Amino acid sequence: MRKRYQIYKCNVCGNIVEVEVGSDGDLVCCGEDMQLMEEKTADKTTEKHVPMIEKTADGYTVTVGSTLHPMEEKHYIQWIELHAGDAVYRQFLNPGDQPVAHFCVKADNVWAREYCNVHGLWKG
Repeated sequence: MRKRYQIYKCNVCGNIVEVEVGSDGDLVCCGEDMQLMEEKTADKTTEKHVPMIEKTADGYTVTVGSTLHPMEEKHYIQWIELHAGDAVYRQFLNPGDQPVAHFCVKADNVWAREYCNVHGLWKG
């Protein structure tokens, strides 16, 4: 059963999709089943992937890693998401950007995740 907010990736062409409405159907791209991206929560090396959430006066700032994640052409954070109840806020990033996103959101219960183009999906 596919579930809302799950992320799937095609191992052939690199397409990435997020499930909006879950069902029992298969997700297929380039003639192959897409791979479910598991949300990792602990980086055992240098803590460069786990999103860190900070409450601010007008919302939340999400920083990727207690040691900032590199943002190089071949290795970078593609997006940062903030989940607040049923709402999802996403900021896309590019190489050279800071691995930080600010969201002007008033909510008490939030969580964040990010996607590294090399090391996959991370939740904090």
